[in-house]
Amino acid sequence: MSRYRLFTPLAFLFAMACGSAASTTLVAQASDAPPAPAATAAASGVYYEIFVRAWYDTNGDGIGDLNGVTARLDYLKSLGISGIWLMPINNSPSYHGYDITDYYGINPQYGSMQDFQHLLDEAHKRGIAVTMDMVINHTSQQHPWFLAARDPADPHHAWYTWADSHADLQALSTASDRKIWHPLGGTHYLGDFGGGMPDLNYDNPAVRAEMIKVGRYWIAKGVDGFRLDAAKHIYDDFKARTHDPEIVAKNVAWWSEFHQGLASINPKVTLVGEVMAESPKQLAPYLKPLGSIFDFPLAEQLILSAKSERVGKLDQLLEDTYAAYRGAGDAPFIDSTFLSNHDQERVMSRLDGDGQRMRMAAAMLLTLPGRPYIYYGEELGMEGRKPDENLREPMRWQRQAGAGESRWKPSSVNQGEAVSVQAEQDDPASLLNFYRMLISWRSQVGALRDGDLQMQVTGNPRLLAYWRQDGTQRVLVVHNLSGQAASWKPAGQTLPKDASVLLKSKPEVALEGQTLKLPAYSTVVLH
Repeated sequence: MSRYRLFTPLAFLFAMACGSAASTTLVAQASDAPPAPAATAAASGVYYEIFVRAWYDTNGDGIGDLNGVTARLDYLKSLGISGIWLMPINNSPSYHGYDITDYYGINPQYGSMQDFQHLLDEAHKRGIAVTMDMVINHTSQQHPWFLAARDPADPHHAWYTWADSHADLQALSTASDRKIWHPLGGTHYLGDFGGGMPDLNYDNPAVRAEMIKVGRYWIAKGVDGFRLDAAKHIYDDFKARTHDPEIVAKNVAWWSEFHQGLASINPKVTLVGEVMAESPKQLAPYLKPLGSIFDFPLAEQLILSAKSERVGKLDQLLEDTYAAYRGAGDAPFIDSTFLSNHDQERVMSRLDGDGQRMRMAAAMLLTLPGRPYIYYGEELGMEGRKPDENLREPMRWQRQAGAGESRWKPSSVNQGEAVSVQAEQDDPASLLNFYRMLISWRSQVGALRDGDLQMQVTGNPRLLAYWRQDGTQRVLVVHNLSGQAASWKPAGQTLPKDASVLLKSKPEVALEGQTLKLPAYSTVVLH
């Protein structure tokens, strides 16, 4: 098998790109650190979610902007990121943007179309793909289409769904557990996510054609793909019909039509669906039309396993997931894995601020198959609990807030100066540099990035192990999830006679003959 350089969690040398003349250039100082990945290095396949409002401010108004994303692309490159997902950047009356008033425009608080084009160009120069949030299950109540739809004689009236005399006005939404019908004058309209977000009617061919047109518009500008908000709620509206096979089939038919419409512009378009589900079987039907879906069941179990320091149900869930996915058809798929996103409490908060358990959650995420997504600030250990605004707080760039820092809301956690890029980049033992190390592993080892998965029984409830294999390489990943050192001697001929340590997260990891020595909270890759 191929031999790779051994990496331990030392800081990469890198320089932060200056977002403005007032911003500070930040340089790590670990003299024996491996260099940052070159532009020609293999892609890691890791994506990064950005809330533009909270990211970086270049015009001094306190709100992050598109030029701020461009200004910090070199930070993302030094982290090893292959793509970014921008939360909604279209015109919207809300701070979060998930109720759009113009699908063809840019929120003026974030900048202009020219700024967005500049971001696309600069990201692509660095080998970073750009995906946009596509929010097409519903519009804003203030969208011109809905304003026109109030008139029953206007063609846009049929773009939305209105209650007839047989409608149960007390019916609940499957998306929010609130009433789904909302009063307007003498009638009611459908809104899964509340009265401010009326649902579009996808039984109307004009709606379907318009949304394909929207997607093609952005693809033509150079966008690489879309994160599809509320992907199962195109037709999955009523709580009483949640997971109804007929409803699922209608959703799948629409997303197939949408994908085909975009593929005519870019056959390699990246689509990932937000499909809230409790099991892999509920996710699997969406793989064929989309190619990828966010793995919510896995995200929850990764956190539970890290917090309990036990494998628990994780090994069985992984086996069940890939069995369900393979059973969904012959079409290729990518499992979009993550730990948290803008709707969920941040991982560090769920782990009660325990940095060691946070590292193990990250180590599992970034050594499993698929396309991992990192929520901005996760790599720093940012905390945040509900309500939603507190999950989307300003990115921590400097020890003390200064030029470029978003000020869109004050911090709800006040973690201090240590949780910032400036503080962590100079510390070889920081969480930021631990994330860099793990992402670099995916770039260095093709089997970690592209290989399939085969679980390995360890006989120890605190040790998680699995094989990753691509066409040329087979490696064994072992995690010690606990705070106690562990030894493991695989049964039989599990390991090749010439097996050796390829990568390790701590220097004390050792393979002595056929016995693996793992210190507390450690990960090793054997070959």
